Amino acid sequence: MSFLIKVIVNGLAVWIASLLFDGIVFEETSSTTTKVITILAVGLIFGVLNAIIKPILFVLSLPVLLLTLGLFTFILNAFMLWLTGVVSGWVNLGFDVTDFWWDAVWGALVITVVSMILNAVLPDGRD
Repeated sequence: MSFLIKVIVNGLAVWIASLLFDGIVFEETSSTTTKVITILAVGLIFGVLNAIIKPILFVLSLPVLLLTLGLFTFILNAFMLWLTGVVSGWVNLGFDVTDFWWDAVWGALVITVVSMILNAVLPDGRD
């Protein structure tokens, strides 16, 4: 159940970022069900990439992270968002991140804040 909650939180966070920035785009669909499934699929891809690729990038960029006092984490998060757009394009989900430096960086900041808020409010499956 905790995994499903994380997928939903990731999907909602990415969707909210897409509402705020024109360069983070979900393809328009006529069906609400299709839109919800797309958002959940993007949340799943985002979560899987963050679980597998981000730790590797974190370790590889550790000197830069230390030099920038952790601020490089925003660039890593933006890269993960951009990579989610690339992988979503491979499976034709209708999600794209068009501008890395403006939309992906600020979108990653919004996603981080929204995820923190949603994770604080929603149950995490631990009792």
